[in-house]
Amino acid sequence: MSLLAIGLVLLALVVIGVPIAISLGLVAVVAMVTGPGGTGSLPNVGLVMFSGATSFPLIAIPLFILAGAIMNATGISRRLIALASALVGFIRGGLSMVTISASLFFAEISGSAVADVAALGSILIPAMKKRGYSRAFAAAVTSSSATLAVIIPPSIPMIIYGVMSGSSIVELFVAGIVPGVMGGLLMMVVAYVLARRHNFPTEQAFQLSRVWETARDAAWALLLPVIILGGIFTGWVTATEGAGLAVVAAILIGGLVYKELDAKQLRKAMLEGGSQTAVVMLLVAASALLGDYLTEVRVPQGVASGIMGLTQDRWAILLLLNGFFLVIGLFLHSAAAIILVVPIVMPLVQAAGIDPVHFGLIVTLNLGIGQQTPPVASVLVTACSVAKADIWEVSKVNVWFVAVLVTMLVIVTYIPIVPMALVEMFYR
Repeated sequence: MSLLAIGLVLLALVVIGVPIAISLGLVAVVAMVTGPGGTGSLPNVGLVMFSGATSFPLIAIPLFILAGAIMNATGISRRLIALASALVGFIRGGLSMVTISASLFFAEISGSAVADVAALGSILIPAMKKRGYSRAFAAAVTSSSATLAVIIPPSIPMIIYGVMSGSSIVELFVAGIVPGVMGGLLMMVVAYVLARRHNFPTEQAFQLSRVWETARDAAWALLLPVIILGGIFTGWVTATEGAGLAVVAAILIGGLVYKELDAKQLRKAMLEGGSQTAVVMLLVAASALLGDYLTEVRVPQGVASGIMGLTQDRWAILLLLNGFFLVIGLFLHSAAAIILVVPIVMPLVQAAGIDPVHFGLIVTLNLGIGQQTPPVASVLVTACSVAKADIWEVSKVNVWFVAVLVTMLVIVTYIPIVPMALVEMFYR
């Protein structure tokens, strides 16, 4: 079964509504049966799927998801929103600024854009609608700013990329800091311009006393990213251990400090985290199965030699890979796309002399854009669901924020010092 045939069948299954994980598994099994080895590979299906989903670094995924769910259940998200409101709410379109700022804070703990939308959107989207913002604008700014959660560390897509490519997860996290902050600031500029155009309201006037009050109330919440990222960046803990620390810290802060976490809420958070984890890990397992088949028939080497035959210019290769990942992101969940595609293109990346950490940021941004662009658009769909807004109406507004993500993609791709400066400074 050729790579083209696999891609077409997979696309057809996704278009008719078959869940992506099931589609990946079906295509992999059919490819194995019709391939050179016949049914001989079928006894290994369970083992390959199990092995693909049980890598130690991948344990960080359910732990970060659980930490985000606990945060949402204990008022930590609400405190971060209050602080962001005190800092930037006085600007025209202040609630949209609050949404973007809160996403920057929340991204440093959850690592998931969908978790970001679920936690912040349920609070901020109704608040924006009440203050006169359109449903489309409220959903768009919440959805696009949530994508910062996959750029700013910790990031679940970066963890998966690190496992698939053999890159340092810590270096990937560090490389995401500058692009993530730049993206957030650019989104604030766009939000301000749109707010001026539509005469969206400001919130209450800036008061230093209110900033101090909300900062004091959110102090323990702000300590969470210091604990997580500080431990990871200094080398005291691995990314997986840092995720474990995030869960413990969220439980202690929510239960002992804020006293808003009881057994019922913890159970609800664990069920929510388990449900989200099951979706991601099933994608990981099914993608690993198809990836194992493609590796066995040497598809990665064929792709690398084919593109190198067209051009050996590194910048041209990056342009081709950007286009490829942008298309892939339209149809595949980021976890599935990374596990399926990254092992295929890594020989090409290495042959072209592209730094794998730099390439990891490029992949993450491409797939972050895919979270905002139909038909799949997982994050955009979640935001539209919360806002009860039509996805196409939201997309008309969201195009301005997606333009920021595309701008960051171009900057990260062709000005590698932007993502790599801190990595080179502290880790190489």
